[in-house]
Amino acid sequence: MTSKQLQDGIVAGRLDGTALQTNFADLHPAYAPHEALVAADRCYFCHDAPCMTACPTSIDIPLFIRQIATGTPEAAARTILEQNILGGMCARVCPTETLCEEVCVRETAEGKPVEIGRLQRYATDKLMAKGPQPFARAEATGEKVAVVGAGPAGLACAHRLAMLGHDVVIFEARQKGGGLNEFGIAAYKSTNGFAQREVDWLLQIGGIELRYGAKLGEAISLDSLRADFDAVFLGMGLAAVNALRLDGADKDGIRPAVDFIAALRQAYDLAALPIGRRVVVIGGGMTAIDAGVQAKLLGAEEVTIVYRRGQEAMAASRYEQDLAAQKGVRIIHNAAPVGVDGNGSLTAVRFAYTETQGGKLVALDETFSLPADQLFQAIGQSLGDAPEGLEIAGGKITVDEKGRSSVSGVWAGGDCASGGDDLTVTAVAEGRDAAMDIHASLTA
Repeated sequence: MTSKQLQDGIVAGRLDGTALQTNFADLHPAYAPHEALVAADRCYFCHDAPCMTACPTSIDIPLFIRQIATGTPEAAARTILEQNILGGMCARVCPTETLCEEVCVRETAEGKPVEIGRLQRYATDKLMAKGPQPFARAEATGEKVAVVGAGPAGLACAHRLAMLGHDVVIFEARQKGGGLNEFGIAAYKSTNGFAQREVDWLLQIGGIELRYGAKLGEAISLDSLRADFDAVFLGMGLAAVNALRLDGADKDGIRPAVDFIAALRQAYDLAALPIGRRVVVIGGGMTAIDAGVQAKLLGAEEVTIVYRRGQEAMAASRYEQDLAAQKGVRIIHNAAPVGVDGNGSLTAVRFAYTETQGGKLVALDETFSLPADQLFQAIGQSLGDAPEGLEIAGGKITVDEKGRSSVSGVWAGGDCASGGDDLTVTAVAEGRDAAMDIHASLTA
């Protein structure tokens, strides 16, 4: 172990560039053509297609796998992209192990599903490498739609609207599009700038203008958008981070996990990114796993994820939990943070063991302390200040099954809206479906 790794505190360069390049290589390397054909040949092409039912975007999975098997991966890609325009990214980040691959007949019979996600990536990568997308705009309708947020929901909505002939302006608070795909996904899941390449490829449809630095509530308002556009779609995600309400939570070394992940994704030199020697992550979802694993890959000596409930209650899939363990990350269950120690800077985090009593989580008297010089909080995000007039429930914009909000002419989808799971693929489905309802409303 190097002296840098033994050094306490949050420092850069715990590992050299070669080690970092290896650590952050593509988690699931792309199939070679022969590998894709072998993998596709394992599909039974089930008539009832449980995999298709499990897909939030309802991709015809047996069809696209058959198209790969018959040597037409570009046709397979079109089958995918007609339902999910961000099929390339979803192939990389979608939790297929709990969706399509979990219900695969091969998984049920043999414990080894068809690798649907990798096949989807093979097809979409083939098509994108050839150049322009296969979709064209319909004749212009003259209608203008505002989309707030250039994340998965907003991009999917904008593309479908543009394809149907509407003019779309996307208002994005950051200086780069992609949303969660660009700023919130572990770097080893989306390598080589794929998120931006996918955004650029999507915009080739035409009819979409992307305006950066336009945050709802600051540069723009919902009232002004409603006045200037024929319809509005809100897909800005959850921008606010839930506070860590602990004694000592203001000490140096404590940071939201989403900020750490975003900084890592935007870093040109990972060796310049500071990381602690002993890192603690509080949370049980995908953000906690991504933060913990990447802290370890950056050279942290000890990384511990602590979750207040049992393993079965963790939002992160078992696959992701196992990945963390394989990378040397320890996960402690049934423990809740009760305090932070340190004189100015973090030195330890104190926890109390928990158990469920009468349906409620209760902190026990027994406590323990974890030495730490860096703490990442991954305890959820919230909408923040919502525009006036919108009905909010559970911290999200209330929408119906078509994505319509309580305000006339305003739709919403993705993480900021009530509905399905907070997944990229679900956000794509909600953005696409809202676009279809917007189109029906504008052309009625």
